[in-house]
Formats: sequence, C-alpha cells, structure tokens
Amino acid sequence: MRLDLDEAADPAARAMEWLVLSAAYFLLLLFLIGVFDLFVSLYRLLVTGSFTDPAEVVGLLDSVLLLLILVEVHRTLVAYARGQPVLRIVVSAAIIAVSRRVISFRLEDYGGGNEALLAAGALGILILTLTVGYFLLDRVSVPGRLEL
Repeated sequence: MRLDLDEAADPAARAMEWLVLSAAYFLLLLFLIGVFDLFVSLYRLLVTGSFTDPAEVVGLLDSVLLLLILVEVHRTLVAYARGQPVLRIVVSAAIIAVSRRVISFRLEDYGGGNEALLAAGALGILILTLTVGYFLLDRVSVPGRLEL
C-alpha cells in the first residue's frame, strides 16, 4: 500500500487554513478594540484641551497607523486563506509600519546625533526601497513570478 503525500498533507493544510482564519478574526477583534480606544483618546484630547499639543497629536496619529497595520495584516491573512497573492499587501503593511516609525521619530530616543542620523538615514533608505518595490510590483510583469 502506497501512501499518497498530497492526501496525507490535506488535514494539515485544512488545519492551517482554520488557524489563519482564527488569527484573522482575532485581528478583527483587536482592530475593534483599537478603534474604541482611538475614540476614547480623541475624546480625552478634546475634553482636556491638549489637542494642540504636538506630542499628543503624534501619539494619536501613531494609534491610527497601528490600526492601519492591523488592517493590512488582516488583509494578508484573508488573502492567504483564499490562496490569493499577498506580496503587495505585505509590502504596503511594511510601508505603513516604517512610516509610523518615521512619524514618531524622536532625537531623545538615541544616544547622540550620529546615532540619530544613522537611524534616520536607515529609515529613509528603507522607506524608499519599500516604495520602489511597491511601485515595481504594480508595474513589472514577470512570468511565473511567485507571490508570497
């Protein structure tokens, strides 16, 4: 009796699909909690009058970008479960994540000017590379290209 590998792998593949979908629903729950927290934070800013404080506004923007990252990761999981290409979604999530880091960049987080300059340069190169990659994913058609 010969064992068919495809048949033997089917239960593991189905289990993985269920786990991916479970993670997608968990991210949906996190997103809903995050939206509620965002509205509470916005209300707090308006009531206390600190909506003019740049640090508070950046913190609020940081929360919005984190929610966008959750949306992109959720889209990635759903696309993966459906067997659709996910590379473009992953790159867009990475752009949002790096942009979030750039927006919340503070010189005080680094030991000195050289360290801060190196970090800023690395973030700039990273966001430029990701943006060019995203652009190329839309423009270049490579036969047999694998989507991750």
